Amino acid sequence: MKQILYILTTLFLAAGCGPETPDQTEPVGLSIDKNSLEFAADGGEQNFTVTASETVYLVPGDKWVKTKKGTAADNKTVVTVTVEKNMLPEPRETRVSVVAGEEKQYVDISQAAASVSPDGGENQGGGNGGGSDTPVNDGNLAWQFAERFGIGWNLGNHFDAQNNGVSGETFWGNPKATQATFNKVKAAGFTTVRIPVTWMGHIGEAPDYKIEEAWLNRVAEVVGYAEKAGLNAIINMHHDGSDSKFWLDIKTAAANPDVQKQLLEQIGAMWGQIADKFKDKGEFLVFESFNEIHDGGWGWGANRNDGGKQYKCLNEWNQAFVDAVRASGGENADRILGIPAYCTNVDIAIETFVFPEDTAKDRLMMAVHCYDPYDYTLPATKSEWGHTANASNKVAGDNEADLKKVFEKIYSNFISKGIPVYMGEFGCVNRATAREQAFQQYYLKYYAKLAKTYGVPAILWDNGAKGAGNEKHAFIDHGTGEYCSPEAKAAIQALVGSYTNSLTLDDVYRNAPKN
Repeated sequence: MKQILYILTTLFLAAGCGPETPDQTEPVGLSIDKNSLEFAADGGEQNFTVTASETVYLVPGDKWVKTKKGTAADNKTVVTVTVEKNMLPEPRETRVSVVAGEEKQYVDISQAAASVSPDGGENQGGGNGGGSDTPVNDGNLAWQFAERFGIGWNLGNHFDAQNNGVSGETFWGNPKATQATFNKVKAAGFTTVRIPVTWMGHIGEAPDYKIEEAWLNRVAEVVGYAEKAGLNAIINMHHDGSDSKFWLDIKTAAANPDVQKQLLEQIGAMWGQIADKFKDKGEFLVFESFNEIHDGGWGWGANRNDGGKQYKCLNEWNQAFVDAVRASGGENADRILGIPAYCTNVDIAIETFVFPEDTAKDRLMMAVHCYDPYDYTLPATKSEWGHTANASNKVAGDNEADLKKVFEKIYSNFISKGIPVYMGEFGCVNRATAREQAFQQYYLKYYAKLAKTYGVPAILWDNGAKGAGNEKHAFIDHGTGEYCSPEAKAAIQALVGSYTNSLTLDDVYRNAPKN
């Protein structure tokens, strides 16, 4: 018996000392077997294969492209891309974003034109200025709104500033706004001002959520400055929904129906009070429901894999906003309202945006933002932009064509169909040297001309931060209306001049800074 026990024990220990089986396999990074697909004008289907151990998500760039995932096997997923027939006399391009975990890659999609364009299919003027595919203002609702709102300026980091959950007009270093501020903004050639407002720290308890009277009165006073200056004005709820960190928390609302219910009640109560305060103001005033609503992932967070829960929450928030404004009566019965897409992202808007139902006809606008390319416009890690820039100092690729694609998407999916869209924020930080300033002015000229050409009102971000480089967006002093520097004046004159003059996109392109 002892011998049997000894043998069994020995076998058991031998088995236990053998090579260990790993608990899990190594993760497989994202890769794609094709980085581009070309389609004839008639459209059709093509495939590409994605390899990744994480779940794969797809974001088509435009509505004429559809994608469908096959069943994943051995970390491989076959994606079928279906492209509609191109009925336009120009070729078109977009891209499919492929996301797996924290990784993202693109597959460029191109399609031939339906027929040769009247000028032989050649784009006169360098290939980036517009040529045969320049939109024509046909007077639809979107173009009417574009003509009305034009080029604008943001009173940024002002009423939207906050410290420790309390908003304050001067908390981030800007002086109080004055009538002179708005008079000089008007004199600079702007037609619209956006006045972002953060309300937290001035909100009472449920169920009334009463807004502090002094704060609401000061916002109304500044709106009055815009009215007296002859400017259109936009006010909103701004950093209350910043990164899901504060009370307007879409991440938690998407996961908890009770939180969503409470937020709908609060949104209705607060916008009801704001609307009532301004119910006698004329049509110069626009209400914008929210700012850049997202969960902290800037469009690449849980919204990509939660089955549309966050998008649904935002749709319901926007509906509560519209209902509250219309219910207040007076001028609010048909006031123009701005409705932001999720994260105000153009590509996400194309895929998910839904206008609320409205008792007023043709009085809603979609709001998006675009600071492309990010490395150039905001942190200034790149100092130049465009086809004449030094390659080592600019974001790689065809800068003009890439920015133009953003406006082409907006035009083809919305403007051409009579759906008004405005660019609530765009910008380009100030630069230190004369060469860098020349490229900044060129960028602003090109952006303004795109906005005018494609029928998209655009509103420049100005946060009052003086100097050059990262997030330095001071152009007009918030307290006096004076230009913050001669360089800031030159930038504004370049921007407004390009929006209002009769030059074409080709003209702007040809007059880029000399290398």
